[in-house]
Amino acid sequence: MMREPLEKRLEKKVLFVDGAMGTQLFERGAAAGKCNEKINLDRPDIVQSVHQAYFDAGCDAVLSNSFGGSAISLARHGLAGQAYALNLAAAKIARKAAGDDRYVLGDIGPVGDFLEPLGMLKEADLFAAFAEQAKALEEGGVDGFIIETMAALEEVEVAVKAVKSVSRKPVLASMAFDPAPEVARTMMGVSPQMMVDQLAPLGICAMGFNCGTLDMDGYVALAKAFAAVLKGTGIFLLAEPNAGRPELRDDKAVYTLSAEAYAEAMVKIRDAGAKILGGCCGTSPAHLSEAIRKNKQTTVHA
Repeated sequence: MMREPLEKRLEKKVLFVDGAMGTQLFERGAAAGKCNEKINLDRPDIVQSVHQAYFDAGCDAVLSNSFGGSAISLARHGLAGQAYALNLAAAKIARKAAGDDRYVLGDIGPVGDFLEPLGMLKEADLFAAFAEQAKALEEGGVDGFIIETMAALEEVEVAVKAVKSVSRKPVLASMAFDPAPEVARTMMGVSPQMMVDQLAPLGICAMGFNCGTLDMDGYVALAKAFAAVLKGTGIFLLAEPNAGRPELRDDKAVYTLSAEAYAEAMVKIRDAGAKILGGCCGTSPAHLSEAIRKNKQTTVHA
């Protein structure tokens, strides 16, 4: 069955997207510390197997393996000149796994620097890098775009405008939040209210949170805060929390939250009003499978 447009689909039931990509690649033999986007050309079979595992778990959509796919990010690996090819491959791999009835979101992450005068980035260069990335993902067949794990509103705004300069498909925006008094904020001090105030006029389809350093109760509270400020905007709430807060073991961040505990929290986040649910660091196909199963077993409590 041919999928309907993403925005039409979101008007109906909850859309489940995938979980972590990096750890799943490592489990399949990818080398840690290397460029994950390069794997799209070197070992597309590994990337496709990750997507397939999430679809087998019941997910409705996956994110392309292009989080660090901007020319600015790829330059750190000497791959800036391959940005278009790597993003195109990322989208095509995900599209192949998704088939005709499931969805692909073109993934765009932060570039790792700040705009002038706080950092060294020029806005025109940032815009060009995001536009190139989005154009390649569009050509590869994505159904929409997700700009994720951002900390600064200025970078999100440039990314949204860049995507919209090359595509008319839906744009989702997500920022990473940390604990703070009263309500969680990003590393740059952005609150849910600030995010909605600045980005809502840009015509975004959905916004919310992913990653960050909150525990699951913190993510539930953040979902409620977002739901309150998104009310009446017509913008869908997106929630992709980590598998709780990690523990430091042998200088490595280890996520120990069980799939069952994650699923229980995701039901609460759904009840808070989230329409797009998924996972970030520490989550796996098992976490998503349990969350989807739990979602089907329980009704929404307003």
